Amino acid sequence: MASAFTQSRPFAASSSNQPTDSTSRQAPTSKPVSVDLPALQNASRILLEQFTKDAQIIPDLGETLTASGSQVSSSYSIFPDDIRVPFQKRKFVGIPDGLFQYYDSVNVTSHMGLLVEIERVWISIDHKLFLWDYNDGQEIASFMDQPDVITHVALVKPKQGLFIDEITSLLVICTPVTVLLIGVAHENKVGMDGRTKKDIKLYATDLSIATEIEMASVVGTADGRIFMCGQQDGNLYEFHYQAKESWFGKRVQLVNHSVGGVQSLLPRFAASGTDERIVDIVSDHKRNCFYTLTSRNTISMYTPSGDKTIQHVQTLSSLYKAAQEKAPGSPALTPQTFQIINIHVIDPSQSREGVQLMAITTNGVRLFFAPSLSYGYSFNSSSATSSLRPLAMIHVRLPPLNLIHPDEQAKVYRPTSSSYGAPSIHSQPTSRPYICTSLDGSCYADGLTVASQPGDVDGTDYTLCLAPDLTRIGNIGQLNLPPQQPQQSPFNTSYNQYNNTGATNRPPLTEYATLITIPGRTWAMAAIEKKPVEVPAGTPAPTVINELASEFSEFPNQFMLLTNVGLTFLMKRRAVDYLKAVLEELQSEGNVQPIIEFRDRQVPLRLKPTRFLTVNPFDASRSGTISSVSPEIAAVAKQAFYDFGERPIWTERVMYGTAENKGVTMFSGRREGFALYFARLVRPFWKAKLTVLSPLGTQVLNASETTLINVQKNLYALKEFLARNPHLFHSSPSEPTSTRSLVTEQEAWKAEQSSVSELQSLLARTIEALSFVLLLNDYQLGDLISKCEPDVQKLILEQTFEDLITSQHGMTISRALVNVVIDQQIGQQISVDTISEVLQHRCGSFCSTDDVMLYKAKENIRKAAETRNPAERQKYLAESLRLFTKGAKILEFEKLREVIGDFQQLDYAKGRYLLLPCVVNLPLTCAQVQDIDNGGLEYWRTGLTTKEPRQELAVHRQQCYELILDSLTVFEDKCSKTQPAGVPALDDPETVRTHAYELAFASEDEMFHSVLYDWLIGRNLADDLLEMRPPFLEAHLKREPATVQKFQLLWQFYVKNGQPLRAAEVLGALAESTQFDLHLEARLEYLTLAVANAKSHPISAGGRHETAIAFLTDLEERLDVAQVQLEVYNTLLPHVDDDPTVGERINLLSKQLFTLNDLYQKFAVPFDLPAIKLLCLHVSGHSDDTVSRAIWSQIYSEILQETENPNDQADLILQRFVPLGQRFYPSECAFPLRHITTLLVQFLLENRQILPAGWAARVLVQCGVRFSEIWDLLNEMYESHVPPFNEQSNVQITSSEIAVLITDWLQEATRPQASVLRAEFPAGRVDAAIDQYLAELQPNRVETKTLYENAKRLLRKYW
Repeated sequence: MASAFTQSRPFAASSSNQPTDSTSRQAPTSKPVSVDLPALQNASRILLEQFTKDAQIIPDLGETLTASGSQVSSSYSIFPDDIRVPFQKRKFVGIPDGLFQYYDSVNVTSHMGLLVEIERVWISIDHKLFLWDYNDGQEIASFMDQPDVITHVALVKPKQGLFIDEITSLLVICTPVTVLLIGVAHENKVGMDGRTKKDIKLYATDLSIATEIEMASVVGTADGRIFMCGQQDGNLYEFHYQAKESWFGKRVQLVNHSVGGVQSLLPRFAASGTDERIVDIVSDHKRNCFYTLTSRNTISMYTPSGDKTIQHVQTLSSLYKAAQEKAPGSPALTPQTFQIINIHVIDPSQSREGVQLMAITTNGVRLFFAPSLSYGYSFNSSSATSSLRPLAMIHVRLPPLNLIHPDEQAKVYRPTSSSYGAPSIHSQPTSRPYICTSLDGSCYADGLTVASQPGDVDGTDYTLCLAPDLTRIGNIGQLNLPPQQPQQSPFNTSYNQYNNTGATNRPPLTEYATLITIPGRTWAMAAIEKKPVEVPAGTPAPTVINELASEFSEFPNQFMLLTNVGLTFLMKRRAVDYLKAVLEELQSEGNVQPIIEFRDRQVPLRLKPTRFLTVNPFDASRSGTISSVSPEIAAVAKQAFYDFGERPIWTERVMYGTAENKGVTMFSGRREGFALYFARLVRPFWKAKLTVLSPLGTQVLNASETTLINVQKNLYALKEFLARNPHLFHSSPSEPTSTRSLVTEQEAWKAEQSSVSELQSLLARTIEALSFVLLLNDYQLGDLISKCEPDVQKLILEQTFEDLITSQHGMTISRALVNVVIDQQIGQQISVDTISEVLQHRCGSFCSTDDVMLYKAKENIRKAAETRNPAERQKYLAESLRLFTKGAKILEFEKLREVIGDFQQLDYAKGRYLLLPCVVNLPLTCAQVQDIDNGGLEYWRTGLTTKEPRQELAVHRQQCYELILDSLTVFEDKCSKTQPAGVPALDDPETVRTHAYELAFASEDEMFHSVLYDWLIGRNLADDLLEMRPPFLEAHLKREPATVQKFQLLWQFYVKNGQPLRAAEVLGALAESTQFDLHLEARLEYLTLAVANAKSHPISAGGRHETAIAFLTDLEERLDVAQVQLEVYNTLLPHVDDDPTVGERINLLSKQLFTLNDLYQKFAVPFDLPAIKLLCLHVSGHSDDTVSRAIWSQIYSEILQETENPNDQADLILQRFVPLGQRFYPSECAFPLRHITTLLVQFLLENRQILPAGWAARVLVQCGVRFSEIWDLLNEMYESHVPPFNEQSNVQITSSEIAVLITDWLQEATRPQASVLRAEFPAGRVDAAIDQYLAELQPNRVETKTLYENAKRLLRKYW
């Protein structure tokens, strides 16, 4: 493949006007230029405007015939000099000598004709048929396998499926007694001179039929049917053939459609009785019909229908009368001269008005026919399946009456002039007018008509040549035309009544007309087939007759005239051919008058320079070949281009209501010529799709390489011309009439130079684009595209050449294709320097220096992988990293991923350590330089999720970071594997991994750190991360989205960082958070940890002691409430399945923290939980005796309701009161002691017969109430005399309670390690009280008395 690059059509480095190498594709570029897409797009719009102008500037044939509403026209442009005649004889090829001898003999019968499709002349000499290759000049094929004199030969298409595939045509050979078919196979071959020629082979078909009528005028249809007319009877026949004979028909039949098919099967006894015979048949393939012409000027139209049947559509008769009605009084229309000699089909593409047929008479009158409007014909339809409509004569074109005799034409008369400014109006000598009266053959193609008649001298014919005068019928300016003297000679005045030009803006048809002498007597004439350049969809197409738009991309129109001495080739001269002729005359004779006339007549004022710019026309013989022009002529053309180019004009437009004035520039003719020439060169492909799908499903180039190469050559010549003449678009000194005019002139030149600069940029870019496309095609474009990403492949299929050159999509696909080419060549061990040199040499803007830098970097990776020298490996890796880093801005992510993969694959025993900067630092660099304004970073910092341009930058950063993480994973995996002995310490996997992490943590990219932290946490390395405490960890853990894991790591981070108070704040926030689904027990745990950390806060830390105390208090209160909530939850949990609604409310307790008020109001009260109510009162410290007493009364009442047995009731009171008392005493909020004592004493009084003395006092003691408080309450009851203590029995029971209480109190006080200190015992008070109790004790209370007395003894003993 190395040779493929070096030998692939190199470009010459010459700076001459044209590339010297015929196969060159582009000139070298000095250095890659930046691509200014807006400028390219502006220039492309200029080209599109030119496309539209070309499509509109010249009307089509139908529009010229119907212009001004006239149905007759006779305007002609006739010039006396040979330079301006519309046709010229290009060459003459004589009949080969051997054939000429036979042809000249008086003893043979000879006929001849043209077979243009296979590029042959047929010549019959008696029964021998010769096919002469007129391109070769001497090659002759012959057919002599039949005995009869050959009178007519035609070439038609075969029916499908009846012959072998090689047979593409059939020769129909007619003799007076037979008609037979010969198969013809032809193929194109390139000769030694590089020209394409057609090789033919003849095949016998055994298809022939005997006939008593000699056949002539044979035509074929698109589906293979063959029609002809009888020479003697003038009937219409069909030569029908089929594969096999059947009951219903013979294999070969001659069907007479004039009198019915049956007659052709019967013996012929008499000829037709009418004098009106068919003399000519013409086939219209695109409309699927054919026309016949009779000897009495009648035209009929038929369409093939079923097998061996045709349908008659219409017969046009009385044509002379119809022509007279349209051109009354015309001397050209007389019964004696009105004889139609030929009819010609007009292609649907030539007329939007539907002109379909043209007939020409012996004196040159042309009749044009189109479908009648009354039948609703669709003028725009060109489909073969369109319904045929009857025709009507729409226009009569009268012949020229002032033709210059060919003998006079050669006597050129032109007064000389010494300067451009000389008058162009002059008198000319009179000459005898010539009128055609005996035309006997004609040909029509693309608006051009050629007809011949015998000349004044034996052995010569005069050929009438007619062509549209585009300067008269087009909308091109309209220019400063000279007076109509050349066109309106004295011999043309009789037609002035028909030249009506005032009805519409569109001028009527005007044609060039001339007579040319050709040697010999004309037998046949035909237009040389040329393949028009297809206009891509979406591009305005110029009309067929607008040769100005196609003169640089198509062959000129040519006609062949076959005479008895040879073949004469006539070429239609185009404007560029006229220009070349006048320039040559100016150069050789020094006469400037021709160029002045050319300026004034051939082109509009502002498009004159276009012609001079295009002084390098295509050679007539080969499309696309730049003909050589002498330097002297080129210099004259260049000077004319400049002199006639005028100046740009600035036209201001006042914007009312504002101080600002805006203007419009009318560009100079030089700029218009540049744009127009550029547009006409690129029109064949500009809007065409770059590729199309082949039958195999691969994409192939959607343009001919030959076309692209030829266009590129012309574009390069244009570029070189502009480069050598930079002054063409710069202002020249002038004398402004005022300061204002100077300003406007400067504005105009500024706008012109800006536009030209954009066009020049597009020109250079287009040349490189064509080189790029051709280079890709050299390397199998379809294969290259198939290696691209699917979305790129789809994008390529959608792009046009214009898109490739001017759009961002074009840059995307070009870079993708360059990458594929480079990768393919690198894979074949070809140096990147070699590849990049080729790419930058041919298409620098499609392969930038940055691209080359990346390719070289990749090549260094390959070299590092291949070398075994550690020093070289280090050098290659360092250079690769340097180049990649330098080109990081344009390194696409997919390419970056591939590069990192290549680095990872360098798994050798030595040198792993050297890889780390490549796999870690390179992605970081790409992430940063491709987000140069940190838009992606800011997007990430704000935590947005909406779609906006910055989101793509953030995503790209993320992708780059993931490449680093992937490399770290690779290093981690290598650490887990057993390593072979002898690995250097520097390349030890553990060492490599450690250094990789050091590089990663050394980055200052906060977003990368965040991604890295998430990755480490996901790999259960959070503890290691906390130990390292890297700089961005705290910010990362605080960043949204918050997670439980982040909170947990954050408080641990603060603990390890010596910030327990911040840890407590995080734990408190986590416990209170509603965004996480945490269980109540977890929240309680976080609050507990928060309290613990808050208590660990040093008093002097940061001077926040008071704040810390307040925060701790708040935490403790929240912890207490959370504990209450847990108790509520555990209390209600057994009822979670009782009811869905109830269960939902209970589950809420496990999902979030409630306030104490919510717990009381939403749970304790609705679920009637007395103990929880007391707990809420206790925790809140809310003192409300009414509430607390009500709760205890409720508890007491519930016990009494549960059972009626006093003992059971006493047990229940003990079970419920004691735990609550132990929990809440001495809180008056939750344990109202006085009220509880009253309840207990009340129960005791009510059950005095069952309960023992001291029961109430001892219950209170078990609740944890101090003895002294119980004694004070009981003593108060004893002395109150308030009911129920106004009854002596109740007082005595109370006294017994007091006795038991004092006894228990004394025992506790005197017990070793007693909870009641002896010194705190109120011995005096108690002793005095006992005396009172004894004094008031009833005699029957013996037990109580004994208790008192024992108490007094203990008092005396210990106190």
